[in-house]
Parts: sequence; C-alpha cells; structure tokens
Amino acid sequence: MTAARITVDPRFPIGAVRRRLFGGFVEHLGRHVYDGIYEPGHPAADEQGFRRDVLELVRELGVSLIRYPGGNFVSGFRWEDSVGPRERRPRRLDLAWHSTETNEIGLHEFSDWLTKAGSDLMLAVNLGTRGTLEAIDLLEYSNIPGGSALSQQRIDNGRTAPFDVRVWCLGNEMDGPWQLGHRSADDYGKLAAQTAKGMRQMDPSIELVVCGSSGAQMPTFGEWERVVLEHTYDDVDMISCHAYYQEHDGDVDSFLASAVDMDRFIEAVAATADHVGAVKGSDKRIDISFDEWNVWYIDRVDSVKPTAIDDWPVAPRLLEDVYSALDAVVFGSLLISLLSHADRVASASLAQLVNVIAPIMTEPGGPTWRQTTFFPFAITSRLAQGDAVRLHVEAPSIDTAKHGTVAAVDAVATHDADTGATAIFLVHRGREEAIEVTIDVSGLGAAEIVETHLLHDDDPYARNTLDDPERVQPRAVESRLEGGILRVTLPPIAWAALALRTR
Repeated sequence: MTAARITVDPRFPIGAVRRRLFGGFVEHLGRHVYDGIYEPGHPAADEQGFRRDVLELVRELGVSLIRYPGGNFVSGFRWEDSVGPRERRPRRLDLAWHSTETNEIGLHEFSDWLTKAGSDLMLAVNLGTRGTLEAIDLLEYSNIPGGSALSQQRIDNGRTAPFDVRVWCLGNEMDGPWQLGHRSADDYGKLAAQTAKGMRQMDPSIELVVCGSSGAQMPTFGEWERVVLEHTYDDVDMISCHAYYQEHDGDVDSFLASAVDMDRFIEAVAATADHVGAVKGSDKRIDISFDEWNVWYIDRVDSVKPTAIDDWPVAPRLLEDVYSALDAVVFGSLLISLLSHADRVASASLAQLVNVIAPIMTEPGGPTWRQTTFFPFAITSRLAQGDAVRLHVEAPSIDTAKHGTVAAVDAVATHDADTGATAIFLVHRGREEAIEVTIDVSGLGAAEIVETHLLHDDDPYARNTLDDPERVQPRAVESRLEGGILRVTLPPIAWAALALRTR
C-alpha cells in the first residue's frame, strides 16, 4: 500500500464557498424538459405537469443557480414564443439540435419549476440570431415591476411580480463555428458590450456573464478572452468557461487527471482577465462563471441532423450518457478543482440536470434514478460550507500522456468558522493499489468525524441503469481520528468526502 500526507489548516483560506458554485443547467435539448422535468401524463406529475420524483432529486442535489434555456438552443430562440397562452405559442424548428420546440414550457412555467426546486434563475439571451433590442426587451419583461408595455404584458400573462432575474448570460459559445450567429471575437465583443450597456441602463443591479471560450482546446483560446474583454471589461462581471472530459482510447490515467486541465484552464482565463484589467488601469476584477462542465462522451454523439426535410422530432433521445464509477470519480475531482479556485470561480453550472448528460435519469411513464455522478455533487453541495481551504498534499506521482506528471491524490477542504464544520474532499487517481492518506487536522482543534462517504467500485465501469438503478452507491470510508491525525484508506480509483466537527 502506498501513502500520502495532507495538512489541513484553516488559516490558509482560498476564498468563500459561494452557493452559486453548485449551479445547474437546463437546456431545451432532447428529453431534458419534455419527458424529463415535465411529463403531464406521468403518475408522479403535479398539477402543472412537473414530475415530483424529479423535483425531489433536484432538491437532493442542492442545485442553486440554474442556467436556462441554453446552450446552443438559445442562439435560435425567440423568447416571445415562450410566453402568453399556450394554445397561441408557435411550434418552432430548433436548428441547434434538429428538433421541434413546442414552447409548452417557457419563462413562466420554468420559473414556477425553479420555485419548487428551490433554485434561482440564470437567464441567457440570444446574441446569435438576435441582438441588443431583443435582450433589453426580455429584461424589461422579466424585471420591470410595471408601467411599461412589456411589463404589462407579463402581468397580463399571469405574473404580477417581476421575475427579478439577477444573472444574465450574453449569448452562448459565440466562439464556436457550430453556433448559430458565430462571429469573431472582435464582432462578438462589440455586440456584447453594446448589449451590456443597454441592459445596465435599464437595470444597473444585474450581473452579466460574457462568453469566453467553449473549451481550452479551441484554436482561438486566450486571444478570444483578451479581445472580448477589451470590449466588455467595464460592463460585465464574469466571463464564462466551458469544459467537458471523457476517456479517450483507454487512457484512464489521463482521464483521471482531467481536473489538472480544469485547473490550468481557470488559471489561464483569470490571468488573461487580469492582464486586460492591468492594461486598462482598472482595479475591477473579472470573475469566472464555469457555466458548463461535466463528463461528456462527445465522441459517441450520433449525428443530430435531419434525415429528411420533415424529420424534426419532439424531445428525441439525445446525449443520454450512462455514467460509470470511473466517470463519477473524475466528476468528483472536477468539483475539487472548482472549490480549489473558489476565490475566482463565482458561479458554476453542471451541464446538464435530467436525461441529457445528466446525474438524473427518467423513463417516460416509469421511474427516475440517480446516475453515479449524482452522488459527488449532492454530497459536496451539502457539506461544503464557509471557506475553501488550501491543503498541503504530499503524494506519489503518476505519469500521464496528456497532462504530464500529476499527484496520485488531490484534495481540498472547506471550513466554517462559525459552526466548526469542516469537510475534506479527496480523489485517488491510482489504478493499481490502495493508498493510506494521513491527514493532520490538529489545526482544527479537538474534532470528531461526523460522516464519511466513499465512491468506488471494484469494476470501474459499473453503472446505474434502468434495470439496475442502485448498482453503484456511496458507502462509508475506512477511517479513524486520533490525536489530531485522521487516517483514511482509499482504494484505487476513488472519490471520498469526510465531514468533521470541532467539539
């Protein structure tokens, strides 16, 4: 058995753990909305057609801020289609996912669902095929209490109080050639700045997210951020990051080290933003909205293009990845990366929530179940409180093809000085043997173990499915705490969380 050592000292905080770090993402894509969160004929449907069993799991996840309605979908979306009497709402062709959008669920209905889920709304505007005027119109409809044409339209549509949306995304992945309305960094930066200024003239209190790169592998990465922020630095609060990870060609070591790539991505974007601020002589800081992240097997995606001019299905099965224990361990390590950058990542959105590359799966007319990735998110969102704490980690190293030499163990902690609650999150990337981790927690004072969780399976490719929905489950960690030293034994390919409390 190999060994690692970690020191936890709350005197070395990274930054406050903002609840928005545990956000989600709901896009009109595949069976996410229809047959996912909304299925009127289902036995578990409420009076509005929302599945109560899905809502229960979303609440268990602890999702805070939810980005909506896209994603690629938003770049062809006309928001006016999704409000007003349902019988008058038009059916539209969604070019992003080659589907038919019925507009049965729109801003009003989704806001009701968010209230039931206990989450807040992050609203994206269409800067792909539309522009500044349409974004300002949507803001007026959503946030102005009354006394104007569009606020009155909202009231007439049954919503007297404003939606009061606090966080807005200025388009989606505008650097991507796949995006409707894709444009250069210079052209997008000008449009985003113009739109941001207009929206702030209407509601100065909102927070705005400008599009960063849709991945660090994009050929324009870095330069895109620089140019876009040169236009928008004074007018926005955050810049977005998007990243998805998958196992390629059996390279498990590189896959397990995916969080190293996320670390570098965050740090590169922060450095670029700070460079632009320095050039401008500004004391303002641009934070990061990591508003799309997950494990996603993009290489497995079948073509979503229509086979005929009339082939535009409603809610087809798209991007329904079935996640393994290995995927969940990598997923948990990505959460460690986000917490490790709590000083700079102000918001993050797991993409997505239901059926589409999701922690929650449903079957029409049937059950819902938790995928393996459900557990790290639900446990971390519940236990992470107070400040993220930087740890000193000594561990064996692993050589990877993609990310160089990485530590076999990665970890982060959170500590709430008011309650004495501390949580430690660990990942073991080693594939061959168990590792004993010795954690010095004497800096916390007299502490006791409250709860522990381990995600591991002897078969790293074990999955939770419709036929076997509880195949992979978290269990307690083999651990003991004596004299300020916490000893934890982690099997190969494992993610763990331990909650402590100061006596």
